[in-house]
Amino acid sequence: MRWYVLRVAANKEEQVKEALSQKVQKEGLDAVVGRIEVPVEQIKRIRSGRQTVHKRKLYPGYVFMEVEPTDEGRVPEKAWFIIKETSGVGDFIGTEGVPTPMRDTDVAKMLLEAEKPEEAPSIKVEFKKGDLIKIREGAFENFEGVVESIDEERGIVKVIVTIFGRSTPLDIEYWQIEKL
Repeated sequence: MRWYVLRVAANKEEQVKEALSQKVQKEGLDAVVGRIEVPVEQIKRIRSGRQTVHKRKLYPGYVFMEVEPTDEGRVPEKAWFIIKETSGVGDFIGTEGVPTPMRDTDVAKMLLEAEKPEEAPSIKVEFKKGDLIKIREGAFENFEGVVESIDEERGIVKVIVTIFGRSTPLDIEYWQIEKL
């Protein structure tokens, strides 16, 4: 079996994956269609002191499918019709009706991302060293400063602000600041 990339409607990746999985089982095409994947990563967000975990698609608008191609390199006809009649499905990536299989290195990378265990989610910090920021909340609200360092594990950003004419480092949670 080879891996192929299927274009789908935005924000319909999970629905397409579920629909295709059900159709493959119902039609008995397990020998032709293998795994269907939508790689996601978990992101921890802290807003107003409350922590939430979100899943973010790594490849929005795409579903990855393992398919046994015909001798000509095409998707078998019965599988092709089931895939094409699924709501939200576009087409395989390729040329002139012949889908292009993914390179082995790309497959390995995608599978590594897709099959990650439900590990501790990472915190998404949108700042980098040297960014100009403004503090939105807390005792130093409306102060402006520069990002000195970022502790992504804890979600803490060290910011240098000027207080009474002196540069002062502050440790602030990333959700309390915004870029200027």
